[in-house]
Amino acid sequence: MSQTGHAAGQRAETTVGIGGAAESTDMVLNIGPQHPSTHGVLRLRLVLDGERISEAEPVVGYMHRGAEKLFEARDYRQIIVLANRHDWLSAFSNELGVVLAVERMLGMEVPERAVWLRTLLAELNRVLNHLMFLGSYPLELGGITPVFHAFREREELQNVMEELSGGRMHYMFNRVGGLKEDLPAGWPHRARQAVGAVRARMGVFDELVLGNEIFRGRTRHIGVLDPGTIEAFGVSGPLARASGVDFDLRRDEPYLAYRELADTLRVVTRPEGDCLARFEVLLEQTHNALDLADACLDRLAELPPGPVNQRLPKVLKAPEGTTYAWTENPLGLNGYYLVSKGEKTPYRLKLRSASFNNIQALTRLLPGTLVSDMVAILGSFFFVVGDVDK
Repeated sequence: MSQTGHAAGQRAETTVGIGGAAESTDMVLNIGPQHPSTHGVLRLRLVLDGERISEAEPVVGYMHRGAEKLFEARDYRQIIVLANRHDWLSAFSNELGVVLAVERMLGMEVPERAVWLRTLLAELNRVLNHLMFLGSYPLELGGITPVFHAFREREELQNVMEELSGGRMHYMFNRVGGLKEDLPAGWPHRARQAVGAVRARMGVFDELVLGNEIFRGRTRHIGVLDPGTIEAFGVSGPLARASGVDFDLRRDEPYLAYRELADTLRVVTRPEGDCLARFEVLLEQTHNALDLADACLDRLAELPPGPVNQRLPKVLKAPEGTTYAWTENPLGLNGYYLVSKGEKTPYRLKLRSASFNNIQALTRLLPGTLVSDMVAILGSFFFVVGDVDK
């Protein structure tokens, strides 16, 4: 016997036993695909036993745009605009992974100045990504003030990113062989001022959020993600490191200029694996990304003037073969598997996005938890739906 619920997508399922007595009642509750706590069009199908979740299934694909198929019909210059958008909070980092894969296929070395500029912009993009979640996560738990601080700090950095690239979110600044163009006059000084201003006010999150007993009560010992689940589902990034998984590509398989930044780079981990640990890791990573940005600006100031890109043929063709490039994106590991048949378009470009793997762990994590804790757990996963659906 079933009874259809209202707009929330509820369905109560009752089993009738001997003598007509009801033996058990399960409720199927759909959170989303349009719901304030799902960061966009994600749907969670939950089976409830009272107030406790007994089964959880993330239902994805509502925003699927077929980027991987579109890659096959765009040349190597055009695919950057498609890769740019799946995680709209990490646009520069998304572009970077694609051009690194193409450059590896071509065996191309980019100018040193471009390497350091890419590293700088990747870390500024990391701060922009993390600030969004540092502000929006407390909002989901009832604290409205932090999001205003987060957006103020984001504006400081977005202004210098916009001045450099012309875009506020979709920068389109990477090119195969380097970057679109060199820095505007005086830009390094303005970037350093922006980094300093953001760093000076980051204490707000330490005091206003982490110092709030309600926030700590809603997140401590909630949604504990164990290393076995991380390994089984390929979880990466801040989520994995908050559960004690000490892995960061920037340190363990250095790319760009990260090998030379080893003294500044800190891989932040926590052993607890709960919602609070995930927030703490994100906050400490933001502090470290600001330090890395300053170190890159110092190095750029020492470099002589020079090119920031390579001259390319009018029609760019990658040689026949395969390659794989991966980057430590703000949300975790992004991988790009490129197959070329020697044409000007990829034969195949497979995208491994961090959010897609990370969100699957909810099937293991949510069962056994209370519905009231579901929002806290979901928010602490720090995903972007476009990065899930690709």
